[in-house]
Amino acid sequence: MTTTTPLSLLPGISASSYQTSRLRIHALTRGPLGDTTVVFLHGNASAARFWEETMLALPTHVKAIAPDLRGYGRTEVKDIDATRGLRDFSDDLYALLTETGMGSGKVHLVGWSVGAGVAMQYAIDHPGRVASLTLVAPMSPYGFGGTKDAAGTPCWPDFAGSGGGTAAAEFVQRIGASDTGEESAFSPRKVMNTYYVKPPFRAAPEREDVFVEEILSSSTTPGCYPGDLTTSANWPGIAPGKLGMNNAISPAYCDLSGFAKIDPRPRVLWIRGADDQIVSDTSLFDLGFLGKLGAVPGWPGDEVCPPQPMVGQVRAVLEAYAQAGGQFRELVLADVGHSPHLEAPAAFRAALIDHVAGK
Repeated sequence: MTTTTPLSLLPGISASSYQTSRLRIHALTRGPLGDTTVVFLHGNASAARFWEETMLALPTHVKAIAPDLRGYGRTEVKDIDATRGLRDFSDDLYALLTETGMGSGKVHLVGWSVGAGVAMQYAIDHPGRVASLTLVAPMSPYGFGGTKDAAGTPCWPDFAGSGGGTAAAEFVQRIGASDTGEESAFSPRKVMNTYYVKPPFRAAPEREDVFVEEILSSSTTPGCYPGDLTTSANWPGIAPGKLGMNNAISPAYCDLSGFAKIDPRPRVLWIRGADDQIVSDTSLFDLGFLGKLGAVPGWPGDEVCPPQPMVGQVRAVLEAYAQAGGQFRELVLADVGHSPHLEAPAAFRAALIDHVAGK
């Protein structure tokens, strides 16, 4: 069962909601069903409309699908069971693709940030259903926060420094209040233009407004974004809870290193900005790095809780993938932040189209 969603979409993009056995999923689509299907997966605190321009840039014979993840956009709000890592999202995507017939064969997965983690989890769960992966500014395979080396070793036994308590409370509050301004450093528009992209880049005003609305579509109910937390005797005093996105990407529950061993092994394109401030070995969203800068008091030092080497962790898993017989290519875009598809669209689209075509 599908229902069309009335939205002011870019010409050529359609939107529908699909009732699956797991939940009702809202998705954007472009193009007819055919032999080539590309599925776009958005990141945290965002939604599918960040992909519209990229979807339209694909060759006309390619089918493009961009779902809103559980708890984001216009997809049904249901709790995220963080203890399953990213498997709720993988299972949701499998239901969407198989129960609607949109992805009955192999699909090309394009994941941005957390969406890249979902793509990797889907490939772990269903390697035979993936034609290729494009990992765009991907999260670490060992989650976000609380690890210290390329192997994903936790800083603390309780994974302190990761989970629902790592999100800025005022940012979450302003999402819940539908703040469209930029008077505060924590206003979603300000956060997007400071960290999602590298300043001074800004999207065209009408598109910027759309992207802000997509951020504001994030559900801040206890089971969605960012999730619950527990207190800890270990620095910085918070550890993961069991519900919500930021707990799902805690290393307590999220370990995608098994991607290196999947078989069959689809081709991988890793594309990232050289100046990413979110996924970085010096991430301004990592409490380990913020502690080192003096922004979080009581930091116990590099030996205990160093900055998380996020890029190094991605590279280590992909190199293990290559050693097992897989193929990956890394493309680093100069003067680009966390959103290569927005900041460097020509270079991004050319690389993506070639990758999907097998070039």
